[in-house]
Amino acid sequence: MAFAEHEVLIQRDAMAVYLYLLDATNLPLWRDGVRSVKLLKGSAGTKGAVYRKMVAGRSGLSIPADLEITEARPGAEIQFQVTSGLGRRVGGYYLSSEPSGTRVRFALEVWPEGRFGFLHRLGFLSRMAQRNLSSEVAQLDCLEDVMELQPAI
Repeated sequence: MAFAEHEVLIQRDAMAVYLYLLDATNLPLWRDGVRSVKLLKGSAGTKGAVYRKMVAGRSGLSIPADLEITEARPGAEIQFQVTSGLGRRVGGYYLSSEPSGTRVRFALEVWPEGRFGFLHRLGFLSRMAQRNLSSEVAQLDCLEDVMELQPAI
């Protein structure tokens, strides 16, 4: 298992940040490698909603990864799990209000599966997985840039 987290302070109120994050179709705007997102089932932005992300693979081809919202507490927390793709991933966005904006923490865990899972258990691929995960959560800095460039509502 690999775990990583990153946090930023966004100069927007918590509900604005929450609603932006809850709309998974915004992911390509701030997550490198996410090419597109569409709703597969459920109501958009609610617990149980499933989205299909198309992410860039190493060969340049798009790889599907289904993302399900598992918890949604308005203005405070969004948890999700990736139910298909490489490795089992669970994560969340955790928001807290501060006088100058909203602190957002992005946490992500991955459990390797499939034919290379045993290599992770032996430690061969653990460092690479940790680096990739750390890079993924660090993209939260891009969210800060995107949101702060938008006019406040």
